Amino acid sequence: MQLWHVGRVSHEMVQPDGQQPVAPSALKGEGAQCFVEFEDGTAGQHPTSTPRALETDEIPGIVEDYRQAAERAKRAGFDMVEVHAANAYLLNQFLATGTNKRTDQYGGSLENRARFPLEVVDAVIDVYGADRVGIRMTPFIELFGLTDDEPEAMAFYMAEQLSKRGLAYLHLNEPNWAGGDITFPDGFREQMRERFSGSLIYCGNYDAERAEARIGENTTDAVAFGRPYIANPDLPERFRVNAPLTEPNHETFYGGDEKGYTDYPFMDNGYDRIQ
Repeated sequence: MQLWHVGRVSHEMVQPDGQQPVAPSALKGEGAQCFVEFEDGTAGQHPTSTPRALETDEIPGIVEDYRQAAERAKRAGFDMVEVHAANAYLLNQFLATGTNKRTDQYGGSLENRARFPLEVVDAVIDVYGADRVGIRMTPFIELFGLTDDEPEAMAFYMAEQLSKRGLAYLHLNEPNWAGGDITFPDGFREQMRERFSGSLIYCGNYDAERAEARIGENTTDAVAFGRPYIANPDLPERFRVNAPLTEPNHETFYGGDEKGYTDYPFMDNGYDRIQ
C-alpha cells in the first residue's frame, strides 16, 4: 500500500469545507493541475489552488495521519507499505529548495528539509518494521512547478539516513518519466548503491529490454512498471513471450469510472511467441 499526501497539488474543491491545500510554504505550483469534480457533476483536470504554509505545530498531526494510515493498511492485510515522497507531492515539497522556504526546524539545511519525511518514515516503521517499509523518491524531477537546487545532495543524504534505518527498499523514479531530457548525472546510480544497503528499484519509461539491461549493470535490484501495467493486466506474460503491449489511454487516468482500469484486454490464449 502506497501512502500519499498531495500537499499543494490540490484544490479547495476537493478539500474538507473548501479549505486551502497545505504545503511547506505558501507557493502555488505554476502550471500544476489536479483532478476535481465540478458542481455540475462533471470531472477533469483543473489548475491547483494556492496553498497555505503548514504551521510548525501542525506537522506532528500529519505524521500521526501517516501512522494511522499504516495501521489501517496493516489491519487490511497489506504485506508492506511504501511512503510516497516523490513526484512533487507533500514530502517531496519539503525536500526541495524551490518549494520549502521555511525558517523553522523543517526548512533551510538538508537535515531540516528531510526532517518531516524521515519522521513519517519512522512513524510507519513503528507500525510495520523497517523490513516491510519502502520509500519512493524522484530526485531531479521537474513537475508541478517544483524546482530543487540540491537534488543530488538530498538524494545521497536521504539514502544514508534510510539505510541506517534498515529500510526494505528505495524506489527511484527516472527524471524524464513524463518527458523531457533530464537524466540522472553520471555516477549517480553507483553512488546510490554505495549509500543505501537495501534493495534499489528504478521505474519510469522502461521496457523489458531496458529493464534487463539496468539490472545487469548491478545498479538496481528491480525495475517497476506503472503505466504499462495499467494497460496490460498480463504484463509479465507479455514480457515472457515478447508480445506487443497495449498502449494506455491517458484520458482515463486519475479519475472517472472503471473504463481505463479494468477493461484492458488480456492476450488471446492462442498467442504465439514473436520470433
